[in-house]
Amino acid sequence: MADLFDTGAAVPEHAPPRPLADRLRPQSLAEVVGQEQVLGPEAPLGVMLASGALSSLILWGPPGVGKTTIARLLAQETDLHFVQISAIFTGVPDLKKVFEAAKLRRQNGKGTLLFVDEIHRFNKAQQDGFLPHMEDGTILLVGATTENPSFELNAALLSRAQVLVLERLDGDQLERLIQRAEQDLDTALPLTDQARRSLLEMADGDGRALLNLVEQIAAWRVDAPLEPDALSARLMRRAAKYDKSGDEHYNLISALHKSVRGSDPDAALYWLARMLTGGEDPRYLARRITRMAVEDIGLADPQAQSICLHAWEVYERLGSPEGELALAQAVTYLALAPKSNGAYVGYKAAMRLAKKTGSEPPPKHILNAPTSLMKDQGYGAGYDYDHDAEDGFSGQNYFPEGVAREELYQPVERGFERELKKRRDYFANLRAKRRET
Repeated sequence: MADLFDTGAAVPEHAPPRPLADRLRPQSLAEVVGQEQVLGPEAPLGVMLASGALSSLILWGPPGVGKTTIARLLAQETDLHFVQISAIFTGVPDLKKVFEAAKLRRQNGKGTLLFVDEIHRFNKAQQDGFLPHMEDGTILLVGATTENPSFELNAALLSRAQVLVLERLDGDQLERLIQRAEQDLDTALPLTDQARRSLLEMADGDGRALLNLVEQIAAWRVDAPLEPDALSARLMRRAAKYDKSGDEHYNLISALHKSVRGSDPDAALYWLARMLTGGEDPRYLARRITRMAVEDIGLADPQAQSICLHAWEVYERLGSPEGELALAQAVTYLALAPKSNGAYVGYKAAMRLAKKTGSEPPPKHILNAPTSLMKDQGYGAGYDYDHDAEDGFSGQNYFPEGVAREELYQPVERGFERELKKRRDYFANLRAKRRET
């Protein structure tokens, strides 16, 4: 059974040619393109290999950045037997056989590096199954995931493995891959410089996707180098990486929210467009945009909430794609609106004070007394009707007796809230005068 998962099986004599991406797979860690932040001499893997103390790892990064290749080469560098499985196709019985084979291997003096692709797809019980074999040295685990390990992996597993973040390849690194491919193919790609740059954009940071595209292009027979438009006509642009329930979802909504908060309408529109082109539900965006108005614009521009609600309603009436323009208008308005979280901060401070003071009753003078018994108990006694007071303001205390007044709402000197600050200060001064008299 172990042979099913092991690598290095003999290739039949008349097998079809290996794909370009497989032929160009690095033969040493020094040949890996990119990922200096984990492979460099002072980076985590560089230090581990230099000290001869490799620990279990979780490789977290987007597709096509070298997770499988790095795991394979780590086994090679440390003289461990390399076993690769996928969480998608491997069940508990298969795992047991892998662990049994690793135990036999260990008894014979050979360690096992178990590479688990898509490790986040294992459930909690399956993830727990790795722990005893990691602890007793039966396996050295290297897991690969495209999802945030903090959300997808058990704390117990994370405590026994170091998480290394792999990054999408940049333009220079992708260009190095193209040059390697051209050497292997012994031909230059029939592309103009601009078309070559377009090809790098199509790859979207994915080295494997790039090499697959290169292999297609190299097979074309053309009379002259292709321009970007001709290249796009022949190739389908790779869909942007976006998972509506995964890490990219949270990353992009965070980018949109912070762009609005940072008063950058151009960046805000860009992130809105990224989410919409990725397939995000516009209704979700409408909710989040309205939340931005409440949290970050607040009373500095009370109209902002209405604009967001109206944009939401317009989308519900028009649908896509026309309704999405209303969301774009709302995002633009929010980005350029004056910002204040004064009411938001004040509300959170009020919640903390409410929890701290527990069940303290209101002062009796602001309680209604509909019965004689309640009047006898002092309900409503001494209440000053504000409309009858000078300036329409009595200045009475409305906090519970024994609870010190706190200035929970701190308006800012921006937008409409500047006017609210004047009103607040006005009443604060009157209250102080009433106390003096």
